[in-house]
Amino acid sequence: MVVKPSVKKIAMERMQILIDNAISNARTNPELSQRQASLARRISTRHKIRMPYHLRIVFCKKCKSFIAPGVNSRIRLGRASSKSIRISCNLCGHTYRKIISQ
Repeated sequence: MVVKPSVKKIAMERMQILIDNAISNARTNPELSQRQASLARRISTRHKIRMPYHLRIVFCKKCKSFIAPGVNSRIRLGRASSKSIRISCNLCGHTYRKIISQ
């Protein structure tokens, strides 16, 4: 199945709106934000569209749940020789790193 450009554009806009709403609702209503993020993920899988990096980073790589920075995840700067950011999911406990290029 080939995705039409108009369908792809609409799906990308909806994913962006859902993730933005999920981030803004993360503190006040965590269940709603989790639902909005899962809807965004479902849109990308249904239309076979790869989610852009800035939308993908709000999902845990292990349990695939929505993690809002500072709400249900912990972000720390790495102390190793390579500059990195460590993100820990408070739901499953998984920690992963993002290497910062210099």
